Amino acid sequence: MTIEVQNNQVENRYEALVDGQLAGIAVYDLGADAIVFLHTEVADAYEGQGVGSALARGALDDVRAKDERDVVPLCPFIKSWIDKHPDYQELLQRRG
Repeated sequence: MTIEVQNNQVENRYEALVDGQLAGIAVYDLGADAIVFLHTEVADAYEGQGVGSALARGALDDVRAKDERDVVPLCPFIKSWIDKHPDYQELLQRRG
């Protein structure tokens, strides 16, 4: 199974594609200094297969690479994922 994560800026969401099929989304709102993750959802057919984790990692890696915004995880899934991966904590308060 191949999971690809891409930023769909038109829809304001990161998308997880499994073998080309939409399997999950992480919806966000962009502010001047922050990206606010609002909601993450994985299709029932892909639950428990690592799609949510791949989606979180891909989205956060993209935010880190651009180095433009802090992360505000209002979404409980993204918040929990960051809590479990301490190397992503620094994304929460980079701009003070």
